[in-house]
Amino acid sequence: MSSNHEPESNLDFSCPLPITDYKKILLAHGSGGTLTHQLISKVFFNQFQNDYLKSEHDGAVININGAKLAYSTDSYVVEPIFFPGGNIGTLAINGTVNDLSMCGAKPLFISVGFILEEGFEMDELWKIVQSMQKAAKEAGVEIITGDTKVVERGKGDKVFINTSGIGLIDEKINISPSNVKPGDKIILSGTIADHGISILASREHLNFESTIKSDCAPLNGLVEKIFSVTKNVSVMRDPTRGGIASTLNEIAKTSQRDILIHEEKIKIKDEVKAACEILGFDPLYVANEGKMLCFVKENDVDNVLNAMRSHTLGKDAEIIGEVLGETSGKVILQTTIGTKRIVDMLTGEQLPRIC
Repeated sequence: MSSNHEPESNLDFSCPLPITDYKKILLAHGSGGTLTHQLISKVFFNQFQNDYLKSEHDGAVININGAKLAYSTDSYVVEPIFFPGGNIGTLAINGTVNDLSMCGAKPLFISVGFILEEGFEMDELWKIVQSMQKAAKEAGVEIITGDTKVVERGKGDKVFINTSGIGLIDEKINISPSNVKPGDKIILSGTIADHGISILASREHLNFESTIKSDCAPLNGLVEKIFSVTKNVSVMRDPTRGGIASTLNEIAKTSQRDILIHEEKIKIKDEVKAACEILGFDPLYVANEGKMLCFVKENDVDNVLNAMRSHTLGKDAEIIGEVLGETSGKVILQTTIGTKRIVDMLTGEQLPRIC
């Protein structure tokens, strides 16, 4: 009997160890740091090879019949599902809006997939769905398709959400780590580590003097402000898992350029800084969900900075560093006491289930 399918016996399903240094998945493989990148490059990129993935962007930039589009997908497994400043639903919508925005796109449409655990409270699901619709409306996107699956009690953790999105990119915009050049200035839109510390405080029922809220927010309005003064932006990223340290390392590695950042320019709320000191976290590695890094040419930096500061989400924007001429792909921190140190990518898992 003939078949159009290749016989399974001819396929090699064995894992060519040591394709990674680990034979089993660890929580740290989801940290956004070194192990995440090892998993992506040695397992997923190893098999899913194409030019779209080679760009190592926040989403794929594709051209279809003359239209330049961005396409992105993400899954959300945050615990707890409700936290000060948002919930898993607002996180899912804003996260995909932000990934599209970091590609230089105007987000348009989103799909939503729910994996629900048997026994999950219906009123909690209703609150999440309502907040997702509100977040989508505020971001100017529409939820146009989706899927729902239910797993047995004990086989999930209340609710997991996957969102995918499509956005339209202006032909004049070309956002890519490969565009990063020496002399580019780096702007950070605001304070760091708010989201990660909010999640931890809520998860562990920690009581600080003031409530630390997640910075979960859609960044497309802020990006529009930037593009209103220049389309010539090298790269943009929202520093989520692994914080600004891991994100800057990603950009440095992909562009093969050294990056210098100045500690005194990086803003951290006093209560967040205090919490990090008490808990032993480096805020440079703590997740954010409503902040962005923007690399721009020196002659555009003042206009971009002023445009960002005119938006609510960019009022605390600051130039935190610049791209150097060296090509080792390192991130260097100029400390407040005048010394310099290498800022490596996150190597472990500071806080799992953060987004």
